[in-house]
Amino acid sequence: MSDITTTGERDNWLCWLCDQYVDPDASVNSDLGPSVDSYASTKAKKGTPAVERLAHRACNTMKGKISPVVAWSPDLFVVDPSPIFEAVERIRAKGGREIVARCPDESDARQASDWLLDRVSRLAPDLALATQIGPGGGQFVLALTLRT
Repeated sequence: MSDITTTGERDNWLCWLCDQYVDPDASVNSDLGPSVDSYASTKAKKGTPAVERLAHRACNTMKGKISPVVAWSPDLFVVDPSPIFEAVERIRAKGGREIVARCPDESDARQASDWLLDRVSRLAPDLALATQIGPGGGQFVLALTLRT
């Protein structure tokens, strides 16, 4: 397992689950203190190393009890957003393309795309993911896919 400082610096001291700042000087026993989360996908092949990411101790502990929830930014204008964590896991397991949200205009879709790519790069640093934006039903559809 990596040490907290190395992982924290690589992840810019942001919790991969809640996307909030992790205080590097906080006690590791504090709920908001740093911890290293080793996550191995349920679909990973045996012998594949786990992905290590920075998390608040409380976020990491909660993830052990329930499936992780990676929330969409409240600053985005997205309609019918899909759960990010589950979408990434389905793409990891099956590949393909998954529609993750709809946006009222192309500008909103581009903003959501930029945010989503940044967010999933920390969620799944081992996957090369891309987004696709296209018209659909009078709105713009945002899809997540493996980068080719």
